[in-house]
Amino acid sequence: MEILSLNVTPLTRAAFSPYGDVIETAGAQMRLINGGTTQRFHDLAKVDVTGPGARVLVNIFRGQSLAPPIDIKMLERHPLGSQAFMPLQGRPYLAVVAEDEGGRPGSPVAFLCQGNQGVNYARNAWHHPLISLEAESDFVVVDRGGEGNNLEEFFFEDRLYRIGSI
Repeated sequence: MEILSLNVTPLTRAAFSPYGDVIETAGAQMRLINGGTTQRFHDLAKVDVTGPGARVLVNIFRGQSLAPPIDIKMLERHPLGSQAFMPLQGRPYLAVVAEDEGGRPGSPVAFLCQGNQGVNYARNAWHHPLISLEAESDFVVVDRGGEGNNLEEFFFEDRLYRIGSI
């Protein structure tokens, strides 16, 4: 099996845009609400759900901490809805994504996400499951509930992507 090195780059809106949205206050449209006592950072991610009985779910996921080397053996996608992750403890984490190439993921790209940045994986965007760093971490996750199969997994059989350092 071929082992390919996967470099980690900082998360930015521009670099992540083919895969979804970055959820952060920096550069976002801000409105004062509640008589001027609250700042609302408006419309940070497109929540996209489709299919029979589709509804938006709000969850908390608790991810176990991983440290390099981290092997990327598979990616998944959700054909019926987007999936947003927002860290609760301010700890960094990784977002590993890939563009679609004929129904399967292409070469993955890894982003280092700061503890004040969330990601919203677009519907059908290939991504790795949650990769927490430093310590066990909680995330608010907004995704789809309802009928239908909203999970497709792809396992790399002939190659392995490895994150050696962050």
